[in-house]
Amino acid sequence: MGIHIVRLGSERAKDEGLRIGTVRRPPRGVPKTEFASQNWYDVWFPNLAPSLETMKAAHSAATPAQWAAFKRKYRTEMAKPDAARTLDVLAALSHSANFSVGCYCEDEAHCHRSVLRELLVERGAKIV
Repeated sequence: MGIHIVRLGSERAKDEGLRIGTVRRPPRGVPKTEFASQNWYDVWFPNLAPSLETMKAAHSAATPAQWAAFKRKYRTEMAKPDAARTLDVLAALSHSANFSVGCYCEDEAHCHRSVLRELLVERGAKIV
């Protein structure tokens, strides 16, 4: 049981479970009916994606200080009640179900999913 943190579009791990896309926009040029079969995601959940402004800060972060600023902004967004409750639910579910959350970025270390991983761990989530 637990949460897999994944790159959307990658091959699915055994027992990965439901794949949740925590991205601002669906994949371009892919019919909605093929999102799951092409390993993008089963459910689109942009509620855990950075806002457009914060996402732009992540993409343009070229220094450790800029990346730290992005992380602070994203953590502030995820501290808002709706996002915080969602993270709490996912953390609790991680002890009784397999599922995954992810984003398109190639490098997790320079992606909001690295921060999402931290936030889930801080809430007691079981990460696989």
